[in-house]
This record gives sequence, C-alpha cells and structure tokens, in this order.
Amino acid sequence: MREWNVTGAANLRQTLRDIEVFSGELPGFDPTTAPDTPVELFTEWLLEALSAGVKEPHAMTLATADASGDPTARVLILKDVSTQGWQFASAANSPKGRDLAARPCAALTFYWAPLARQVRVRGPVVRETPEACAADFLARGAGARAEALLGRQSQPLADLAERDAQVETSLTRIKSEPNLVAPDWTLYSVRPESVEFWQGDKQRRHTRLVYLSTPDGWTRQMLWP
Repeated sequence: MREWNVTGAANLRQTLRDIEVFSGELPGFDPTTAPDTPVELFTEWLLEALSAGVKEPHAMTLATADASGDPTARVLILKDVSTQGWQFASAANSPKGRDLAARPCAALTFYWAPLARQVRVRGPVVRETPEACAADFLARGAGARAEALLGRQSQPLADLAERDAQVETSLTRIKSEPNLVAPDWTLYSVRPESVEFWQGDKQRRHTRLVYLSTPDGWTRQMLWP
C-alpha cells in the first residue's frame, strides 16, 4: 500500500489554493431582464457558451440515487431541451436506469468554466415513448449503437481484447440489421421543478436566479451567493 505523504498533501492543498479561477473577461447577467421561462434562458446561455468556444457545452452531470438513497453522478450529453424537459438517454438496465426505476427523479448540472456560468436542473424523470426512444438510438453513431446493443454497461470486464471482440461482432450485426434497436434503450426527460442560473463574479458577488415551477407557471427568485 502506498504511504500517504503528509508533505505532499500540504503541497497539494497549496496548489489547489493557487489555481486561478474566473480568469478572463466574464459576461454580465441582469436577472431583472431574464425571460419568463427557464428554457428560454438556458437556450440563450447554451448558445452563448457554444459561440464562446466552450468545449462540449452540452455535457452535463447527472445525479441519481438508488433505492436505499445512495447517490451517484456521471457526465452525459444533453439530447434536447423543450417545454417538456431536459432530455438524456441510457439503457434502462444500466446503473442510472435502475436508479431511475427505483427513484424517478434526478438533478442535472451544467458548468461552462470560461464564462463562470452554472445551471442546475432538478425534478422528476419520465420515460419517453418507445418511438422516441428508438429514434434516439438510431440517431447514434455506429460505434455507440454497437456498444449499447451489448447491454453490459458497468459489468466486470476481463480485458480490453474481450471488449473489442464483442463490439466488432456487434458492429457486424448492425451492418446486417441497420434498423436494430437495443430493447432497453430509453430516452428520459427531466421535468424540472426548479432551474437555477448562476453567474460567477471575480469579487465573489455571484448572481443567482432560480425558476420555480408552480401550478400557474414559473416564478423567479434571486438568491444570495
């Protein structure tokens, strides 16, 4: 077992403190001029991140909890955003799929570091129609479909050669059956109860605006940093 180096730990602590944050010019954010719905503001921010050259601005952290309440998080790609919610996809028999079957709610986090912007989405999760799930699967690249068809996500793997051989077999199957859809592939939508927009500031005067869902529509509330 590797021994923990106390001196190294102290140096790492200082290294972390010395990392510059909020470098460069940051955009402003006036919450009083924000649109009526979070979908509109999210779309604006996402497109601004794309225009600013942020790499993979559609990447997000998805947090779920299992039946006992133990949380886990991973990074996925956003598929779409509409008045129906924020969409992502996965196999229903994957760890995240099992979590959502036991506790159908989730939290999403987007962070665009160059702009010091963060968006947090939280709410119940619903499964979309079989037709929508199939369409999403068929829109994936061949490699992604081949891996998903194996249905072995997060299972123990003996070695990389086993992985490569099975994926190649799956690719051959896709070539002969181009409309083949993995039976457990699922398109999920987070129906948000709250969506928070966070704009960082070099002086730590961060601006936070949260949209809350009500029976009458969306309400907006500023929050202390």
